[in-house]
Amino acid sequence: MTAHDEAPPVGGEDTALPRPHATAEEVEAALKDTKLAQVLYHDWEAETYDEKWAISYDERCVDYAKNRFELVAPGQRLPYGRALELGCGTGFFLLNLMQGGIAEKGSVTDLSPGMVKVALRNAEQLGLDVDGRVADAEGIPYPDDTFDLVVGHAVLHHIPDVQQALTEVLRVLKPGGRFVFAGEPTTVGNWYARKLGQITWHTTIAVTKLPFFKDWRRPKQELDESSRAAALEAVVDLHTFDPAQLREIGRQAGAQDVRVVTEELFAAFVGWPVRTFEAAVPQGKLGWGWAKFAFNSWKAMSWLDTWVAHKVVPDRFFYNALITGVKRG
Repeated sequence: MTAHDEAPPVGGEDTALPRPHATAEEVEAALKDTKLAQVLYHDWEAETYDEKWAISYDERCVDYAKNRFELVAPGQRLPYGRALELGCGTGFFLLNLMQGGIAEKGSVTDLSPGMVKVALRNAEQLGLDVDGRVADAEGIPYPDDTFDLVVGHAVLHHIPDVQQALTEVLRVLKPGGRFVFAGEPTTVGNWYARKLGQITWHTTIAVTKLPFFKDWRRPKQELDESSRAAALEAVVDLHTFDPAQLREIGRQAGAQDVRVVTEELFAAFVGWPVRTFEAAVPQGKLGWGWAKFAFNSWKAMSWLDTWVAHKVVPDRFFYNALITGVKRG
């Protein structure tokens, strides 16, 4: 199948069924095959991904998605007609952008059948006009000049050849169409985020081994599964980006008006320990009060990032990079 051919839609008889877990043997094989690792890891995560990352399809996440879009591509004439989300995961970015009036009709693709299945289910529950295909970002299975907008969130760092993927994005965009990718880790930001996560994880596990914290201890089987997932995550996260490097990749792919911005410094210092702690304790142990505290803390730190950090700290020190560009014509 060439990049220009139509791939079968998800749900047909030939569609591979996602697996709920990866065995130790599968993980070992995936360590030598990046794209197998992508499928195993994201199939494994698909059914619990929204819960793990506190993803919702209400005002909170609609505003978050719109704000990311407007941060990197302000002043656009809306809505776009047909939009594609590349590496859609559970559909978080596109579905919330559609609810926020950014696009009218959508398509989703992902290398993981499990993720596409969940994204289409979420779209159906929201009453959104969305189709989906299992596809490799380096060979997008739609014809030239199909979409008005292509978006993605935390996807470029999973793709082996980012420039090839952006070249494909430009191919399927209509002349004058735009792409927007958000949530890409910077090189410096990824370093401190991982350090914060490791420290939080090991500290939490050590504390829960104490007798009076036994109710906060996750079962060994769940910890073993988390370890296998972490091993796959180390394989699927292929890149980090210097903002100037990411801008140049977009230009080399052939995009015009390429713009890269960054966000989350103080917010990352809070967000990564919080997310790691939530993953290290039993599900359901933390209640609504904790969720409210975590969200409000992130909002407060984001305010500091916008009004203080961005005025004095170089872009490369922030955690997230966002990129936009336009197809010639």
